[in-house]
Amino acid sequence: MEFLETPQNPALRFQVLGPVQAWLDGKPLSLGSPQQQAVLTALLLHSGRPVTTQDLVDALWGERPPTQAVAALRTYVSRLRSVIEPRREVRRPAELLVSVADGYALRIPGDALDLTVFERLAGAAATARAAGDKREAHRLLTQALELFNGRPLTGVPGPYADAQRLRLAERQVAAAEELCAAALEIGLHAEIVGELNSLTAENPLRERLRELLMLALYRCGRQAEALGVYTDTRKILIEELGVEPGAGLSTMHTRILAADPTLAVPAVPASAPQEEGPATPPAPAQLPADVSDFSGRSELVGDLSAVLMNATGQAVVVTSLAGIGGVGKTTLAVHVAHRVRAEFPDGQLYVDLRGAGASPADPAAVLGDFLHALGVAENPESLEQRAALYRSLLANRRMLILLDNARDADQIRPLIPGVSGCAVLATSRSRLAGIPGAQLFDVEELTPDEALALFSAIVGEQRVAAEPEATMQVVTACGFLPLAVRIAAARLASRPRWSVSDLARRLADQRRRLDELQLGNLAVETTIGLGYGQLSAAEARAFRLLALIDSPDIPLAAAAALLGVDEFTAEDLAEALVEANMLECFTPGRYRYHDLLRLYAQRQNERIGDTGEQEEAILRLLGLLIPTVHNAAQLIEPDEPVIERLTVLSSPGLGLSTSQAAQDWLRTEGGLLLSTVEAAASGPGTLQRAAVDLLNYLISIDPDPTRGPRALRTLEAISEDAQRRDDAAALARVYFARGTLESVTSDFQGAEQSFRRSLVHQSPNVPTLLLVATANMLGVMLSMGNRPAEALPFLEQARATSQAVDEPKSEARIVGNMARVQHRLGMTETAIRSAGEGVAAARQSDNGPLLAQTLYQLGVVLSGLEAIPHLREAHRLYQSHQNPLWEGYTLARLATALLAAGQPAEAAEAAGESLAIAQELDSAYCQGLANAALGEALLALAQPARGLACLQEAHAIFTRLGVPEASPVADLISQQHTEPFPPPAP
Repeated sequence: MEFLETPQNPALRFQVLGPVQAWLDGKPLSLGSPQQQAVLTALLLHSGRPVTTQDLVDALWGERPPTQAVAALRTYVSRLRSVIEPRREVRRPAELLVSVADGYALRIPGDALDLTVFERLAGAAATARAAGDKREAHRLLTQALELFNGRPLTGVPGPYADAQRLRLAERQVAAAEELCAAALEIGLHAEIVGELNSLTAENPLRERLRELLMLALYRCGRQAEALGVYTDTRKILIEELGVEPGAGLSTMHTRILAADPTLAVPAVPASAPQEEGPATPPAPAQLPADVSDFSGRSELVGDLSAVLMNATGQAVVVTSLAGIGGVGKTTLAVHVAHRVRAEFPDGQLYVDLRGAGASPADPAAVLGDFLHALGVAENPESLEQRAALYRSLLANRRMLILLDNARDADQIRPLIPGVSGCAVLATSRSRLAGIPGAQLFDVEELTPDEALALFSAIVGEQRVAAEPEATMQVVTACGFLPLAVRIAAARLASRPRWSVSDLARRLADQRRRLDELQLGNLAVETTIGLGYGQLSAAEARAFRLLALIDSPDIPLAAAAALLGVDEFTAEDLAEALVEANMLECFTPGRYRYHDLLRLYAQRQNERIGDTGEQEEAILRLLGLLIPTVHNAAQLIEPDEPVIERLTVLSSPGLGLSTSQAAQDWLRTEGGLLLSTVEAAASGPGTLQRAAVDLLNYLISIDPDPTRGPRALRTLEAISEDAQRRDDAAALARVYFARGTLESVTSDFQGAEQSFRRSLVHQSPNVPTLLLVATANMLGVMLSMGNRPAEALPFLEQARATSQAVDEPKSEARIVGNMARVQHRLGMTETAIRSAGEGVAAARQSDNGPLLAQTLYQLGVVLSGLEAIPHLREAHRLYQSHQNPLWEGYTLARLATALLAAGQPAEAAEAAGESLAIAQELDSAYCQGLANAALGEALLALAQPARGLACLQEAHAIFTRLGVPEASPVADLISQQHTEPFPPPAP
């Protein structure tokens, strides 16, 4: 297989030994829906070999694929190709995801897939073990197993993934079994007892694991427990399988009973006789106990262990763990320290430096305690003298020093030994970047699978298995923070009458979530409060105000607007919060909260109660976003008329250079824009009016159905307040925005009512752009409801008003809509003429989206071959302007035109693409159009069963929406039955 040269091939990495993930140049890639991940999984696990289309369909759906399976598969492959093969300046000599005959192949370098690396390491370990290099075999197997990051192929659907998941899980257990055997061969029996206990509990019928556990226990001096393992295993095998233990287990039992001397670990030769002197104090072993339910973090544990075990260079090894309070830094550090303690035979020192509290530990006092543990009876007085003596005592020793909960680098600097051989493992809420040569590790929240495993270990697998969805809700509400998960699980474990659903309901209320996450002296709020208490006044204010917007993340410009400072000052404050782990920054210039930290910040806002400052902050942000969305609209649809604003703003907004830059900004900041609208909705009238202005701008240029339900809830709250104020101007815009959202989400009847309400609050004698837009949209909704005669007067009103305000581009759009109405009224020639006028006006405007819409209208009123070129051009324009909803509509209409032109195969392909888009956007009307076209195409292609299923789905959708398209689809279905098609249910 030919692979690309490294300089031209981006650093692609794929993971299947856990949730399916991919990285390009170190950045995670979005792999799309679970079905799309299933396609990638099948291609990856075929190791570059071609996979036929039919095999991929079977892999995803088994014996009952959906009617549009092949079209959906092609869409998934196309999207995967765009993700893993982004356009680059250097032309690539070959593709990675290639079409091969009737299928596809994914050709990547061997080391790009974690499974391939695992198999290579496991094979090398087997070779080393056969050659007698037991320690090397143990090291290689450890590295191999650390590649597993949870359950293989987590969340990937389909029968193929199910089978591969079992295979990979079996491979993992087999490798773990070999690792335990290698560990016993090099004398690590005490270290693997816990691991063997876990493995045998998960795999009770694997006799080899039981045999190894017996040997490990026996070597630890626990002979009775070793024999008990045999008794328990024999009972299980007889009850479950009706068989006696095999030869290996039985022989181990006999050898333990006979105290076979060959089972013991070879004795270490005694050292040469020493002259008698003062008694040597025992090596300090101060590590706290390891937790029995430690789970997850396998990659981080492996990396830390490797760094600490290689502490043999020219300088002392210093590692630092940083993370928010409650993320499990101490638990992780203690676990790793126990894992590597055999590498530090001269002992381990531990101290809690209390860095997050009001009274951090004094380094001089800590050194005094360390010197005492090392056998020094009387300590020097000064810090410098104690530090010098401490370094002298450790000069010829190999020790591990665990410095927990450090405040800063100054606190731990005197506690670092001076020569190699020793290692320091420190934890802190801030990044200890002031230690030269220190290796810094960020500790993040658990993955969902790791959080579930921890919760299950505390609560019990039976309760979790009974309510898996509620369990996921609980750990999600905990923000996957280990402390929060432990508290929630402990609360549930102590309340046997509670169900997991009871706990999930209590945590669902964000206002009381922090109150629920406390048990005894453990409380998430208290832990976060320790970090908040260390912030300066300016940092604390920034921490509170940035939480006013419940956005996935906050760009620097938005942060500056909220804080009322320039971007340089805002960046300094945000970075200070990042250093204190009160804020996160995964992308330069973008900041985000952990969910529980955001709740804490919002609670501080409530406690301080300075609503004036908070409202001013939100208004400043609106003052940035509204003109920026206006700027984006003018780039995407040049000179497009904009509904008059109620908000008076002085900010020019952000400068956006091109239409593509505007589209990218809207896509990136979609969450911020909607979150800002929500924040403003709970404020006074000034904020609410600005919020409606922002929302009207947004939905006019980015009609995304997925944001509909969330935005509609916000508008409902705003309309109630506007009614109490009797604010007619605000209500007109609120109902217009509501109607637009309802039309985008296929609620055409609700949209009609909202537009009518908007008109009630507008004067018909005062021409405004809002009146133009409202009358136009009401006409469209009436036409959709098969009431063209009612629609025409509103469209004529919209056209006359557009002429009054001198907006020819609005008129072009209205004329296209009138053509649809005329077509429904049977005025075919007039409709074609009107649609053509709209296209001509749009071409003169140099407005791409307007031209796309008028071409779409012309394509609808035409038929067959005449419609196809207009719809294809509209589709290209919608694609280039990244408008997926109208891209889906246009593909469905194109499929209908292709059918009329006698091209059913091409029609099926277009309809399949439309359906994939519609399902992803959850657009009911588009799904109906796509299913209707696909069903008719499949009938023409002699696939009656699949075609009928599509038609029935389309009929159900159209009937639910109350649109006239239901009738012709019913006629098509009736033709497939001997009985007349039953009328739709009322």
